[in-house]
Amino acid sequence: MAWSTQQVAELAGTTVKAVRYYHQIGVLDVPERAANGYKQYEVPHLVRLLQIKRLSDLGVPLSEVAAMGRADEEPDEAIRVLDAELAATVDRLNRVRAELAVILRHRAPAYVPPAFAPVSHDLSDRQRSLLMVYSSVLSEESMEEFRELISEGDDTEEEFEALSPDADEDTIERLAARMWPVVVRTRERRPRTADLAADAPRGPKHAAQTMAEAMVQLYNPAQLRVLKRLTDLLAEETPDTDTAERTDSDPEG
Repeated sequence: MAWSTQQVAELAGTTVKAVRYYHQIGVLDVPERAANGYKQYEVPHLVRLLQIKRLSDLGVPLSEVAAMGRADEEPDEAIRVLDAELAATVDRLNRVRAELAVILRHRAPAYVPPAFAPVSHDLSDRQRSLLMVYSSVLSEESMEEFRELISEGDDTEEEFEALSPDADEDTIERLAARMWPVVVRTRERRPRTADLAADAPRGPKHAAQTMAEAMVQLYNPAQLRVLKRLTDLLAEETPDTDTAERTDSDPEG
């Protein structure tokens, strides 16, 4: 008994187009033709077609099917490689599902790194943008440190975030002075925050440049001047407690 291309395709659960493609790439032998010119597929062709269909369903690329031999041979390296790839895919999907669960639980934007989902609603659009940039260049350890840092928050951070682009120099100076002792105390408790880019996967220079460019484009001119003044203050002596308290409580200094 022999089958036509249409019949053998139906038996194998595939299409005529697929059968012809298998002939074209050499994974399925072309059968002899009858007197009328039509191909005549026999049992070996059907068996081979079923093998190809099965391997394809398992995820084996057609480019590797020919090298894998027939079904009566032992599984070779291609199967082991495929199994490893599938295991990696399963791990990735499980990780994605876990991340989605966190995002859904906190109703956070999907683009926010899962670790930041609990605090995402407390962040401005600008802070979220910075967060995304930071996550692209910093190590997981530094991102965790950064997450804990922004989770703490303080009044100066809110004031800095709300600072008007046209703030005068006196306002900028006072805000930088108030932020100064906060940053110093934070660095004493969390030394890693002084240089989050130190262990960046692509190098500290690349990370620092990327983060700096993000700040330049996302912060307004007054905020950038505050950061510049704050950097200058941090390069000086560490403020003592009395100075910090006077700065916080006495607007006239």
